[in-house]
Amino acid sequence: MDKKKVVAPLVCHGHSRPVVDLSYSPITPDGFFLISASKDSTPMLRNGETGDWIGTFEGHKGAVWSCCLDKHALRAASASADFSAKLWDALTGDVLHSFDHKHIVRACAFSEDTNLLLTGGFEKILRIFDLNRPDAPPREIDSSPGSVRTVAWLHSDQTILSSSGDAGGLRLWDVRTGKVVQILETKFPVTSAEVSQDGRYITTADGSSVKFWDANQYVLFFLLHWNKNVFNSVSCHSLHCILTYFFTSSFGLVKSHELPCKVESASLEPKFGNRFIAGGEDMWVHVFDFHTGEEIGCNKGHHGPVHCLRFSPGGESYASGSEDGTIRIWQLGPLGQIEDNSTANGSTTANASDGMGEVTQKIDELAVSETKKKEETQVDGVEQKVVDA
Repeated sequence: MDKKKVVAPLVCHGHSRPVVDLSYSPITPDGFFLISASKDSTPMLRNGETGDWIGTFEGHKGAVWSCCLDKHALRAASASADFSAKLWDALTGDVLHSFDHKHIVRACAFSEDTNLLLTGGFEKILRIFDLNRPDAPPREIDSSPGSVRTVAWLHSDQTILSSSGDAGGLRLWDVRTGKVVQILETKFPVTSAEVSQDGRYITTADGSSVKFWDANQYVLFFLLHWNKNVFNSVSCHSLHCILTYFFTSSFGLVKSHELPCKVESASLEPKFGNRFIAGGEDMWVHVFDFHTGEEIGCNKGHHGPVHCLRFSPGGESYASGSEDGTIRIWQLGPLGQIEDNSTANGSTTANASDGMGEVTQKIDELAVSETKKKEETQVDGVEQKVVDA
């Protein structure tokens, strides 16, 4: 197939160590935003469209493994190797609350209604914090088979999904009972799990495989009682019966694609669902056809393994985070266009010291770094202590 013109990515500098997680906010009246987690201990907030740096959240003393924004982009959350998860004011950069844990926290996620924060990590415990009562003890679900790697909410906060860094499979929990209702089997540990924007699919990456699972909810109705004398009535409203219903999901495997290298992260295009991206140890960002698994694009430019990938909420671009400490924002070409960004030469950049731009100016004095990152030895020291614990 003929190659189309090369579209250079936007390269976002600022982190001094590997970028390990990325998360977009939904589209808000002020646009949409991108938050990144890094081993340098400082999550960063950016304009999701331009990559312009908005600010840095300072307060963690160890690597930050996970980060997220609530649906209004007013609050952020982060999970760290310093045995804590933090809730931040995304407008000012202030710490609103710090949730102490007894071991490394690897994952965090806001509930859809933004009232709850879910965390998981090396303790093998899922915790649900009530953000309206942040000082209250969290609810704990403690039957994870190993350290928790990823967490997410689905089905209007009725279901939790989690994966383990020590065992294959994706576990689905009923929030009401705290019990596992289903395990989606995978051969290797799931390193990335994403619920699609419309809630239809769960996208997972394990080993060299990207899988898509049916997450649709179906309504089942049951007739519990009827009146024999009027059961044959022609008029539906006169049928004397009692109906009950409940929601269920099949969670069946929809697609599974084997890729030529180990995959760390994958994300499904949110608007049409016809393409997905995947990246991993080969340092490239690959674009695939959802239906056939055919590779239709390859983005080269990172100088280390790709740890995280996410589509923007409108699907017009996607971001990648790498071992090289950079974030790259790639534009998604029209359907059928082959993307082959074989070089980073000529890439535009968005540095942490660049001007803030129009959306940034609307944000009221977000706390920014007055000095360079904390001494590398200090961060490494904390992280090494935690890992050895």
